[in-house]
Amino acid sequence: MGAKRDFNVNVIKTEVVAASLPMQEHWLPQSNLDLLLPPMDVGVFFCYQNPIISGLPKYSFGSMIKVLKVSLAETLVSYYAFAGELVQNLAGEPEILCNNAGVNFTEAWADVELKEINLYNPDESIEGKLVPKKKHGVLAVQATHLKCGGIVVACTFDHRVADAYSTNLFLVSWAEIAQSKPLSQLPSFRRSFLFPRRPSYYDPLVIDSMYIPISALKQETRAVTNIDDNDQVISRIYYVKAEDIIRLQSLANSCNNDMISTKFHRFTKLETFSAFLWKTIANGMEKNSTPYYENFMFGIVVNGRSRLSDGDKEQAKVLKGYFGNVLSIPFGEKKVEKLKEKPLSWVARAVHEFLEHAETKEHFLGLINWVEDHRPEPALARIYATNEDAPAVVVSSGQQFPVGKIDFGWGEPVFGSYHFPWEGKAGYVMPMPSPKGNGDWVVYMHMLKWQLELVEASASNVFKPLTADYLNLK
Repeated sequence: MGAKRDFNVNVIKTEVVAASLPMQEHWLPQSNLDLLLPPMDVGVFFCYQNPIISGLPKYSFGSMIKVLKVSLAETLVSYYAFAGELVQNLAGEPEILCNNAGVNFTEAWADVELKEINLYNPDESIEGKLVPKKKHGVLAVQATHLKCGGIVVACTFDHRVADAYSTNLFLVSWAEIAQSKPLSQLPSFRRSFLFPRRPSYYDPLVIDSMYIPISALKQETRAVTNIDDNDQVISRIYYVKAEDIIRLQSLANSCNNDMISTKFHRFTKLETFSAFLWKTIANGMEKNSTPYYENFMFGIVVNGRSRLSDGDKEQAKVLKGYFGNVLSIPFGEKKVEKLKEKPLSWVARAVHEFLEHAETKEHFLGLINWVEDHRPEPALARIYATNEDAPAVVVSSGQQFPVGKIDFGWGEPVFGSYHFPWEGKAGYVMPMPSPKGNGDWVVYMHMLKWQLELVEASASNVFKPLTADYLNLK
């Protein structure tokens, strides 16, 4: 059976789930790295087959809902920031009021079978239907019962409070508590790890090129005219076969001897994938097209937890559970014609070079100081703030996405993905491990329509639309 284009979702009820133990109301300040995030919500969803297929007939929709709510209430005891609210403090900066106001939990019914959901086009199937809109608080949850007896569990969270790494910690803990298992990792809200250094020190050349105060941004951005259909931003989900990732990696590394640098570096799968995507889009950009861009920006999100611990085992242990944002977004900008003419190894080298600067303890300590020196003025990653002069794409690695661990008792999800249809013009791409566990990747892409059309026109051998057949949905 093919994908069902249109289906209805009816809300059965919405209630507030609060932490199961009372807590002392208190304020939790945002770290300097949290303050770099603008207000935006991120979604994540997991699809489960009817428990009877997994040989677990004891689970009805009602009993699954009960398990989800009871375990969520217990999980919020440790992850209390998710049960709070984000409020402006006297300096005008956001701060978390940990008041156990709770999480909106919506139960819904969809007249569609799991195998009929068009996962390739999440704008049509997921957005506004299966992933909840967060109306207040920091986190919202929706559990949707499907016609086939399956269930979709989805969350929307405020990115200013948590990055994907933190949300993954929370999701794994929630699944562990649902199965009465001990928590494999406790969250830490110890902000002192991200306190600024005294005296302040950072390299302004590096950080000013990556981040920008919002007031300066307003002066730099020019008015946009001639917005047409191509300016539309759309989402798609693909899968990439393990052998294609390995093939591209070999290709990038085989020509890796014509490097300017004498230092040999074997490109990672993420560097290779990013280089391939950067080059693929550039290859399709024609000089006579409207609009024509001379340059093309490409960035990668870097998680700073392991960088900040810098080999210190004790610090690494605490930072492993650190809840919040510990991200930096280095990027490169290259001429479109250069990206077209040069081999994949050259583009991979360009990716490696801009990444290298941000993968150090010094970079993150410097970024914390830079934010401190600009407070309370809000700032933003430059690549997110791109104006229309150069297109931009950001890749965020979801390789730690724990899709196989989000088992609430009725089996592992047959599919899971982040869903981030944010309003910026910079593209957002997240490669995650396939739920098949065979080395394939699932890739969520949210980009300008013309960019995705170029990807599909010239790299359909690599990026294949995600289907029920690929997932072997029964």
